Amino acid sequence: MKYLSAVATLSALLSLGASATAQDSTRTTPMAPALPAAIPAAQDVPYPGTLALTIDASDVEHGVYRVTERVPVAPGTSTLTLLQPGWLPGNHSETGPYSLLADFHFYADGKEIPWVRDTVAVNAFHLSLPQGTKQVTAKFVHTSPVRSSEGRITMTQEMLNLQWEKMSLYPAGHYVRDIPVQPTVTFPKDWTVFTALDGMARQGDTVTWTATDYERLVDSPIFAGINAKRWDLGHDVHLDVVADEPEQLAITPEHLQTYRNLVDQALRTFGARHFDHYDFLLALTDRMGGIGLEHHRSSENQYEPNSWTDWDAMDWDHNVIPHEFTHSWNGKYRRPADLWTPDYQQPMQNTLLWVYEGQTQFWGYVLAARSGVQAKDTVLGMFASAVAKYAEGTPGRGWRSVEDTTAAPQLARRRPLPYVSLTRSEDYYVEGALTWLEADQIIRKGTGGSKGLDDFAKAFFGVRDGDWGELTYDFDEVVRTLNGIYPYDWATFLRTRLYQTNQPAPMNGVRMAGYNLVWKAEPNPYEKGLSDARKTLDLTYSLGFSLDKDGNVTSVLWDGAGYNAGIVNGVKIVAVNGRAYSKTVIQNAITAAKTSLKQPVTLLVKRGERYDTVAIDYHDGLRWPWLESATPGKANGLDRLLAPRRN
Repeated sequence: MKYLSAVATLSALLSLGASATAQDSTRTTPMAPALPAAIPAAQDVPYPGTLALTIDASDVEHGVYRVTERVPVAPGTSTLTLLQPGWLPGNHSETGPYSLLADFHFYADGKEIPWVRDTVAVNAFHLSLPQGTKQVTAKFVHTSPVRSSEGRITMTQEMLNLQWEKMSLYPAGHYVRDIPVQPTVTFPKDWTVFTALDGMARQGDTVTWTATDYERLVDSPIFAGINAKRWDLGHDVHLDVVADEPEQLAITPEHLQTYRNLVDQALRTFGARHFDHYDFLLALTDRMGGIGLEHHRSSENQYEPNSWTDWDAMDWDHNVIPHEFTHSWNGKYRRPADLWTPDYQQPMQNTLLWVYEGQTQFWGYVLAARSGVQAKDTVLGMFASAVAKYAEGTPGRGWRSVEDTTAAPQLARRRPLPYVSLTRSEDYYVEGALTWLEADQIIRKGTGGSKGLDDFAKAFFGVRDGDWGELTYDFDEVVRTLNGIYPYDWATFLRTRLYQTNQPAPMNGVRMAGYNLVWKAEPNPYEKGLSDARKTLDLTYSLGFSLDKDGNVTSVLWDGAGYNAGIVNGVKIVAVNGRAYSKTVIQNAITAAKTSLKQPVTLLVKRGERYDTVAIDYHDGLRWPWLESATPGKANGLDRLLAPRRN
């Protein structure tokens, strides 16, 4: 019987196979087509001639930039490929806004010629040139967003932020540092223009600069506006500011001094400078899109409009400038070898962003406190919020390492995620900073306080004073430099903290520095300033979600109290315990539930067109993170770290 059963089974399988073969005989099976030829790889050879890039940026009514670009070609050239930059420096992913360029027309020595877009690299334009062509002219329009839903707004009726890479093309096949370019821009009438470019000359409202190379051009954006002012901060550093309204430019001498302190403290910390001059480009605005972006000799920064006129209340908003200034040393000069690329077509690899961004985040906190650009209590609040996030607010640490989050810019493109506490986002910034704080304290403990991460900064970033090229590094060099400061098993330390999952919360650095994470019923200074300014309410560590000014849920803690009660992003809190929603009402309800263990927090919520009543059985009261000194009245490690340097 077993034999017959086996024969029957084999027969059935053969029959099934024959049936499948019969079906395959009537199934069309195409073969993969050949891909188009790859874009020519960049070579370190000079481009034969200087590009002329002319931009009309005067149409603030429509928010468009009109571009004319002239590209000389070598004798005998029959084809030319022009590229729109895609892998933009500082963005850590391919974010070139390809769809914003429109109305393309190409001319060979004045005669219009057809163009073909590459079917794979859609930012590439292929041109077949008539025999004897000497110059190709490209004319097109950059359609800057006029609503935030369309992308970042770069032009308003009061100011603009011109980023060259978003409205120019470059010839394929060359390192961008080998492509000379002559820039010219026409601005609205009587606007003041700020940039790190050299040799500015102005005739009316048309401005030109000395010819430069395309890499340096892309690294030298423009801020311009009708309400503008410039301050000299010393050390060949300037603060260049545009504002929505002229009165927003008012800054007290005391507060201006903090930016001078910042320059001084940064130079003391890093021990060298890698720029000949530097410009803080700052926009005080809520009309143009927010930005914080590093460059070698400048940085693009945005504050809320009243950040200077209401200095104390807006202290939470001031950190972007210390962060981006640090990048002149960390990220622009010292750069991970796998992240440096010869052009904006070759993909960047982000594996060491926990150095590039993580240590910059660390120094952004430290230099803000040392200079007074932010109050020490605000910086302690930022550290507290960081520690709390990874102690209780990121269950995704159980499956995803910090190093793996360096892929987040490519995976998510900084789009909102439904459950970011589980998926994680770009945690190499803040968890990276906490890891570097622990490294600082390990060095200080091991050397009896005589050395710290300041010594690493000088040894790693403060080399070759005056060099403003790019000096690359890898993981092994980071470890060697740390060991040169204090011998320790740094490779294991870094790989454990950053490359492994399910690690203990990164609280060790704070504890070693003499502070403890505690929970209070009111927000710390950083979170209070942020909440008051934006009219938001962060209940992550109580009900497990955050709310905007209208009571809409903007984030939900995975497996938190709200999540387990069915709260998701987009739900609107209509009422709390039978009363119309307000920040005060929901906070009072959470406090009341702490003293009445039988009384849940009952929410009337709206999700789409449906209303539901949700009861959250939570009784631990309001909770916000704070750092509290373990040595009150006596300076400890973190106090000394945040104190100004005097030598």
